[in-house]
Amino acid sequence: MSNAEWILQGVLLALLTAALPFALRLERGLAALRRDRAALADGVQGFEVATREAQSALSGLRGTLEVQARQAAKAEALRDDLRFLVERAEGLADRLEVLVRQGRAAPQPVAGAEGVAPRSQAERDLLQALRMAR
Repeated sequence: MSNAEWILQGVLLALLTAALPFALRLERGLAALRRDRAALADGVQGFEVATREAQSALSGLRGTLEVQARQAAKAEALRDDLRFLVERAEGLADRLEVLVRQGRAAPQPVAGAEGVAPRSQAERDLLQALRMAR
């Protein structure tokens, strides 16, 4: 053997010696992975179960959201109706207040005293309400 062959074999021996700890570490890691394969399979199975449960919860939430959206639409329609009725009631209350003030300012004819009787039941009810308000 020549010197070049001895040098090449020496370099090869040094490289193999340097690679030996890495090979041992890799062997230990692979052995641990083989031991933990069952735990990994259980973890994957648990993840699948959690995924299915999350999907069913999401579908339930979607259904609830749709119901809430329909109820919100109905509530908005009712709110608009109530707003309209309140506006009409405010207008009627303003008109009634004007009529009541006019009724208080004008002298009230008494039935039978001057011979003028109220013409309708509504007028009689209004006069009675005005008398009670005094």
